[in-house]
Amino acid sequence: MQHAYAARFAALLCSFTLAGACQAAPALIEHVQGYTLASDKLQQFDALAFENGKVLAAGSAADLKKKYPGAQLVDGHGHTLLPGLIDAHGHMLDLGLATVRANVNGTTGLAEAQQVLRSYAKAHPDRAWIQGTGWNQVIWKLGRFPLASELDAAVSDRPAALERVDGHALWLNTRALKAAGITRETRDPVGGRIERDAQGNPNGVLVDNAMDLVNRVIPQPSMAEQKAALQAALRHINAAGLTGVADAGVSADVVAIYRELADHGELSARIYAMIRSVGEDFHKLSASGPLIGYGHEFLTVRSVKLFADGALGSRGAAMLAPYSDQPGQKGLMFHTAAEMQASIELALKAGYQVNIHAIGDAANRQVLDGFEGAYKKVGGRELRNRVEHAQVVALSDIPRFKTLGLIASMQPTHATSDMNMAEDRVGAERIKGAYAWRSFLAQGTVIAAGSDFPVESDNPFYGLYSAVTRADHSFHPPGGWHHEQAMTLLEAFRAFTLDAAYAQHQEKTLGTLEPGKWADFILIDRDLFKVPPAEIWKLQVNETWVAGKRVFARAAAPAATKGH
Repeated sequence: MQHAYAARFAALLCSFTLAGACQAAPALIEHVQGYTLASDKLQQFDALAFENGKVLAAGSAADLKKKYPGAQLVDGHGHTLLPGLIDAHGHMLDLGLATVRANVNGTTGLAEAQQVLRSYAKAHPDRAWIQGTGWNQVIWKLGRFPLASELDAAVSDRPAALERVDGHALWLNTRALKAAGITRETRDPVGGRIERDAQGNPNGVLVDNAMDLVNRVIPQPSMAEQKAALQAALRHINAAGLTGVADAGVSADVVAIYRELADHGELSARIYAMIRSVGEDFHKLSASGPLIGYGHEFLTVRSVKLFADGALGSRGAAMLAPYSDQPGQKGLMFHTAAEMQASIELALKAGYQVNIHAIGDAANRQVLDGFEGAYKKVGGRELRNRVEHAQVVALSDIPRFKTLGLIASMQPTHATSDMNMAEDRVGAERIKGAYAWRSFLAQGTVIAAGSDFPVESDNPFYGLYSAVTRADHSFHPPGGWHHEQAMTLLEAFRAFTLDAAYAQHQEKTLGTLEPGKWADFILIDRDLFKVPPAEIWKLQVNETWVAGKRVFARAAAPAATKGH
């Protein structure tokens, strides 16, 4: 039976490529529990017909077999079929590079992280620098940032630099500090902070823009290494059930690699790339205008990514009032108000959507003011501009998102990862405007959901779970952390499908399985809409299909199990 299925499947896909599809007989996948949004309602079906990479119809298998009598049949084995999930904010190159660099994410203490780093350094004696990611002083319960001397204890024979889990701080050993020429006399750059000891000496951590002091001397990955990293990331996200990603902040080199992959039919997910800032790369890439729907709609470059501030965990998020747990600190604002508005205007005038990283309430206010001023001067409201994260927003500023027509690009897992420190950072009053999904939805603001991988896992079911429960994977705290801001499952589903597509100007071709849209879908082991909320994060992807082609299959995927 398996051989018959394989032969039928091979015949179906023999002539398909990811770049496009030949004129083939329709395909019909049956024996599924299918769901899609249609006319703002959840539609159920047990079969999906598609041809040349696009949906023909979703409905009953009996009806579709009559309508398409020559269709190639594919057995869904009773699994649940959903539209492909879209991550509205991830970092593909970082995800790919993380697969070959040291990773201390998940370590529960400094000693454990040091052992991971020792083992990695021993296994990679040829690496001139030890680079990695994933540390979190909050999880380690240090009560402070780690020190250069503590990294020396793990790696002392060469420079070492590890990004904090949020990507907004670097932990350096002594050799790395020396390689970068960072001394007591080195001044903090605008939008950055060098952590120092009581005598004013650098003690091993650089926050936000201060990271540039060492990044300029760290060996950068070659084009070949970047391509390999992006290919690894594509495989990773396909296995997670993602058929599309908004890559939040790319260089001209990365865009060139994406184009090459698209030209050869090797993009296995749709990439919505945001150009990082409005500097040299933006001027180079924007010279011929936005790139829309390149390679059979696998690559779009029509937006820019700007940064207003840092992150909450490293106290780089810019706050209107000092941090509740560090009264002398208000975070780091990367630009003046005039600079921010000028950058917005530059991108809008060129016809590019503007997506701005803003974590703290001061940063969010600067961004809102910047958009308001830019709209008056150059217009551009119709470009569906976005605030990336919109993490801590003054309550009086939340309605301005609706007034200015801004999309809130938010990451549900940030709330459940940050709940161990967020309220300590901002206090009981400001937390009311933090991770405030319900407040945004209630006023009609579109939320495009993502993960910010590899800061968080690229598994979208973790995000769906966090959006609904606001709890960790042990279902704690009971009732959820500030559960009054939780989403319904349907809202969360929409935020990872149709609204994520809307945020990319792609709702007419992606986000649902309506006729004429791309046949991007996944098969999962249980019914998302029937499992208990506590089980959502455990759902597994069995198959991922993009443009009517299967790009991932879990080995020996079992038949579907009951929803409860």
